[in-house]
Amino acid sequence: MDDSPPPPEATPPPPPPVTSGSPTDFLKNVVGKRVVVRLTSGVDYRGVLSCLDGYMNIALEQTEEHVNGTVTNRYGDAFIRGNNVLYISAAEPL
Repeated sequence: MDDSPPPPEATPPPPPPVTSGSPTDFLKNVVGKRVVVRLTSGVDYRGVLSCLDGYMNIALEQTEEHVNGTVTNRYGDAFIRGNNVLYISAAEPL
């Protein structure tokens, strides 16, 4: 007779953190912080978000250009026209 406890059931993974707020709130919170800007071409630009406007035109400082995960260029400042932007994400936890 086996007196060992039954095997623990697999516990489901914890739910993802709940984020609330609008995209506008997110953008206000990342101004002055490191971000990743993905272009429709698939190229990423990583740098400090200096400012942006209603057309998603973006000014970055300390910018690095990443193509296929490899740094291809470094720029002091960069301006990205909004119609080329696929998304903006925070590069560090908020």
